[in-house]
Amino acid sequence: MRWRRVAIMVVAFSLMGGSLLFADSATQKVKLLLNGQEIQDGGYTIEGKTYVPVRELEGLVEYNDATKTVNYYKPNVHMFLFTEESAVIGIIKKTGKLKFNVFAQIDELRTDISAVRISITAPDGDSKVIQSEEIKEQTDNFWYRTKDYSYDFKAEGKYIIGFYMKPVVGDYTLVSEKSVNVVK
Repeated sequence: MRWRRVAIMVVAFSLMGGSLLFADSATQKVKLLLNGQEIQDGGYTIEGKTYVPVRELEGLVEYNDATKTVNYYKPNVHMFLFTEESAVIGIIKKTGKLKFNVFAQIDELRTDISAVRISITAPDGDSKVIQSEEIKEQTDNFWYRTKDYSYDFKAEGKYIIGFYMKPVVGDYTLVSEKSVNVVK
C-alpha cells in the first residue's frame, strides 16, 4: 500500500514538473532595451510574440478596472533649447553656466493632464527640475516655454532634457527626451 502512494506521488510530481518545464519553455523572459537603456522588468516572449510592460514605453497609461481596458497615449512632443542669443542648442562647449530656456510643441494629446515638468539630467545621473506647472485648460495641442534657466554644464557628456506629463490620476511620466552634448 505504501509503495502505491509513493508511486502516485512520483507520477504526480513528474507530471507537474513536466508541465512547469513546458510552461517555462513556452514563456521566456527577455532583456528589453529602450533607446539603449535596459528596462528593469524586461519583457516576455510567449508563443513567438514579445510582450513589453506598457508603463515602460514613455507614454501615459490609464487602466480602467471596470472594463479591463488599458489606454496608452503617446503625444508628439518636440523640444528646442534656446540661449539668450536665441540660438538653438544641441551641442555646446564646456563653458560652465549657461542660461537657456526650453520651448516645447505638444500635439496629439488625447487625454487630460494636470501638470507638466521639464528636468535636466547630467551624465552622472544627477537630475534637477527646470520648471513645472499645472495645466488648467485642456487641449490636444499647445506650446510650452520655460522661464530662463541657468545651469552649470560642469562635465563633458550627454545631458538629457526630459519632458514629463502628469495625468489627472497618477504621477509624472516621461513622454519625451532631448539630448544636449557637451564637448571640450
